[in-house]
Amino acid sequence: MHIPKRFLEVIILGAAWASISGAQDVPSINEFADDPEAIRTGMGVYRLRCADCHGTDARGVRAPGLTELWASGRTDEGIFRTITQGVPGTIMRPIDRIRTRDSEIWQVIAYLRSISAPTTTHPTGNAGRGEEIFQGSCSICHQVNSVGGRLGPDLSRIGISRSVNSLTSRIRGEREMHIMPTRTTVGGAMVIDKNFAQTSLMTDSGEGMQGVKNNEDMFSIQLIDMAGRIQGFDKENLEMLEVSTESLMPVFGPEILSDTDLEDLLTYLVTLRGHNAAVE
Repeated sequence: MHIPKRFLEVIILGAAWASISGAQDVPSINEFADDPEAIRTGMGVYRLRCADCHGTDARGVRAPGLTELWASGRTDEGIFRTITQGVPGTIMRPIDRIRTRDSEIWQVIAYLRSISAPTTTHPTGNAGRGEEIFQGSCSICHQVNSVGGRLGPDLSRIGISRSVNSLTSRIRGEREMHIMPTRTTVGGAMVIDKNFAQTSLMTDSGEGMQGVKNNEDMFSIQLIDMAGRIQGFDKENLEMLEVSTESLMPVFGPEILSDTDLEDLLTYLVTLRGHNAAVE
């Protein structure tokens, strides 16, 4: 079979360009870091391209919050690689390099750094002991590398998305004020899904259930119950549906989790950085 010379040239040039672009060194310093105009531009790009998943305030919606990246030990270079390469196994896909210039990515990073939380001290406990504590007290609700419960967020990458201060506040119960529960009846307004919010329902036969929402459409709803099982219900058979933004996560005060045990647990959690070397 004869292949036109021009076609072969295009293939060779394309392969060469892919090899060169993939091997390019990523600058370790963001030249836009302290540029107010670049930060404003980055905010605009962020809100257009990133806010649907990460939230307009960068605190997370469908994807993790981004305000604690540097506090958790991330670097501008590592974040650039994550944006350009994506994160396998998640909704974070590689960014379209045709539609998005590198300068725009760096401007987004400059914006995120400008609203980020301050860096905190790295915990110095026993990570092995912390893993044992996690398995005994946390894994019933949280997964790490596909092992564990589903009532709470997957923590496989928590070490690069949350600061030590944030983790401590969540564990100790020092949280922001919760929004009051929203109660609807079947046929009323659609209940907006809040990440891992308490969801309770009552069927017209008097059966009650509590858990977190797994899936919902106009006609049915699925809950993950407190035992980790998925239960489905037709909405026409529901008497009551209640969703609260208050977390199911219990408070682990010093009387339950000592300061030493907390330090060990935190030391383990900050090691959870996923499997993708590009995110470091």
